[in-house]
Amino acid sequence: MNTYPNKIKLPFLSAILLSLIFVTYPSFSQKQKVWLDSDTGNEMDDLYAIVRLLKEPSVEVVGLSSAHFNNPDLLVFEKWNAYDTKGLNTLEDSQRLNELILNTMDMTHIPHPRGADRQIGRAWGGTEPRDSPAAREIIQIAKSLPEGEKLDILTLGALTNIASAIIMAPEIVPRIRVFALGARYNQQSRAWSKNEFNIRNDLNAFDYLLDLKDFDFTIMPLETALPLKFDREETYARTNDNIPIEKILADRWREQNPQDKTRVMWDLALVGAYLLPQYSEVLLVNSPPENKSFTVMIYSKIDSDALMKDFWKILKQ
Repeated sequence: MNTYPNKIKLPFLSAILLSLIFVTYPSFSQKQKVWLDSDTGNEMDDLYAIVRLLKEPSVEVVGLSSAHFNNPDLLVFEKWNAYDTKGLNTLEDSQRLNELILNTMDMTHIPHPRGADRQIGRAWGGTEPRDSPAAREIIQIAKSLPEGEKLDILTLGALTNIASAIIMAPEIVPRIRVFALGARYNQQSRAWSKNEFNIRNDLNAFDYLLDLKDFDFTIMPLETALPLKFDREETYARTNDNIPIEKILADRWREQNPQDKTRVMWDLALVGAYLLPQYSEVLLVNSPPENKSFTVMIYSKIDSDALMKDFWKILKQ
């Protein structure tokens, strides 16, 4: 005689199936954790990229760290963009703007530690890390992730903070994926150039990361980001000065680059391509020949029109 019930109630069965889905597929139950590292004080596009990421509902931003943008021009010229170079602390200006954005968007609960105030190693090379609250927080979050999860780290400037975190705690390498804006790559000749602002600001860090084994590293070269350009007058027209965060974005253009009718939104290109992979293409290419890794991923193409439309749509939500 069959002693089992002939039917299982549908709500009970649904609950079992749903619980199995969440156990088997963690991504169903939680958002991808993302850390953004930005030299926010350097230009204007960083602010647009940060706001776009913070407004993204499909990810959990677990940190926004400040990066330095130290460069030789600060020693010999009186101006850097709209800044007086005398007494300019590049890290602190990035930190100030990060805090301004978070305060304005009522998101100060997101950790926003300071990064390092200089490159790893010295001018002639080296891999001595730069300890900082940002590096320590990255390490702590990466180590705290459950088995199988990874922390995605997006870097918009020098790679000092993420390189320092790995040097200090190399065991986090399997737990992170890094997406960086920087360098140049000619897809026709397949030749790399490290003669680029972000890379020059910490060449030691870039070389260190390219020498790592089994490191999940995707680079957006400048050539790929170049098509994403915003028009000044259109930007002024589409931002509402009565909405504080939109006023901050427009004011940044007014204050830093009022003479420019268009601006390349380098950092927004990386954030957009990361969030919307359907609007970008990724290639596996040979690493620079002087580095120890054999291959690295690059963003090879973006749909700039789609990324621009996406930005304005999300900004207004």
